[in-house]
Amino acid sequence: MPLNPQIPLEEAVQPPGFSLAHRIGVLLFVLFCFELGIFLLIFPWLDAWNNNGIANLAPWVRDVWVSPYFRGALSGLGMVNIYISLVEILGLRRPSADKMKVPPL
Repeated sequence: MPLNPQIPLEEAVQPPGFSLAHRIGVLLFVLFCFELGIFLLIFPWLDAWNNNGIANLAPWVRDVWVSPYFRGALSGLGMVNIYISLVEILGLRRPSADKMKVPPL
């Protein structure tokens, strides 16, 4: 496809911005990550954590399940999920490098 000589090259090559479907998809991903992060941050430390079928599978599983190290690891994963959701939501607000005008050299 030949380029129109009257259109500057920067305008001819620019990709389109975020579509509405892309933004909705990112918002759903952010919501999922944030909710999962809050759940993993709080739920392992509640009393309901010990009352489930997984903890009763075998004695060694119960030892791992109630271990504060395992609970702390899950809470750490929750913090990572919350961080990912915040980074993604900030990525939607910040203009991409394609949209920023670069001064000519």
